[in-house]
Amino acid sequence: MSTLPPHLANLIGKPVNDIDTPALVIDMDAMKRNLARMAEFAKKHNIRWRPHAKLHKCSSLAKMQIKAGAVGVCVQKTSEAEAMVAGGVYNIYISNEVIAPAKLARVAELTQKVAAQGGQLAIAVDSTEGVIRLAQAMTEARLTHKTGATVIDVFVEIDVGQGRCGVEPGAAAVTLVLEIRKHPALRFAGLQAYHGKAQHMRSAQERRDAIAKAVEAVVLTKKLIEAQGVTVELVTGAGTGSLMLEAASGVYGELQAGSFMFMDADYAQNERDPAQPQFEHSLFVKTQVVSTHSGHAVCDAGHKSHAIDSGMPLVHAFDTESELEYFNGGDEHGILRAAGDSHRLPGLGRMLWLIPGHCDPTVNLHDTMIGVTGGLRTGTVQRIFRVDARGALT
Repeated sequence: MSTLPPHLANLIGKPVNDIDTPALVIDMDAMKRNLARMAEFAKKHNIRWRPHAKLHKCSSLAKMQIKAGAVGVCVQKTSEAEAMVAGGVYNIYISNEVIAPAKLARVAELTQKVAAQGGQLAIAVDSTEGVIRLAQAMTEARLTHKTGATVIDVFVEIDVGQGRCGVEPGAAAVTLVLEIRKHPALRFAGLQAYHGKAQHMRSAQERRDAIAKAVEAVVLTKKLIEAQGVTVELVTGAGTGSLMLEAASGVYGELQAGSFMFMDADYAQNERDPAQPQFEHSLFVKTQVVSTHSGHAVCDAGHKSHAIDSGMPLVHAFDTESELEYFNGGDEHGILRAAGDSHRLPGLGRMLWLIPGHCDPTVNLHDTMIGVTGGLRTGTVQRIFRVDARGALT
């Protein structure tokens, strides 16, 4: 592990005011409450949870989730899986299709590594060609390592409304299941049925309607597969915006929600379903005012410190007097304006906290996350988390 830069090396135990800006900060008290609520929810509903590590890209946080009761983690990229394994996480599901032979060779090698540690690797497919290529890579790795019993778990992805990857529910999925079962190095593990679009439908009723249709698609597909004498052991999916619906369906056996641990400004716009656990914002970009003017102030956190694909960040307000709005100021700056005529602008050097519009790509902009306990105003730095999979795009 590389040495921390000087401005971070001696930060443990120091007050939050000593954190240089801009910096990505975790309110660990809030994060742990979110984690406990998710664990309690899963236990209450007797459902597995496998949080998405593409949120935090950090093996230390992944291990914290597993310690709290998660069965493992999801990732979207082969390189994310490699980063998790390098950090000691050995139960991983690549909930995405991998087609390139070079990547599949890496997947096969990774399967051997996790098996040696008593773990298991899984992957999603949505084409016959993808199944055949995966089987070839796994067979070659078995021959190389002389491990004839090593298998990879394979989930058939069906499109339940996302309109992205996945085969049509029904007969097309059956064809893939039967193809998987032809190959000794592959084990059919179940169905991937994630409805990404439903996560950010603003009304609770919209989300209920969308997941109800997804459940119908899963039930149909499961019925057709089992008519072939093949058991569908697990249906996996769900996100932070809809997890209570999949959990209540009686069809899904595993939840993939990840954002619940940090939350972000976009999720804050959703109407909360009463059945959903109350998750808190726990990821912030600390920034400070570097310039002041009659009608606005400028902070040092521009788009290089937070993603804007889901809109501008929210300025965390400790009281109504400090309510501010954030506007586009470019790569290095944010423009701050008072939310109302009666509110005052912050002075030069004032420390502020931004709630990112979208957590996942925001984390990917940072090498480290600074864990704070005791609150954002008077807390202390407890831990520095490395973003192990930063830039893991392949």
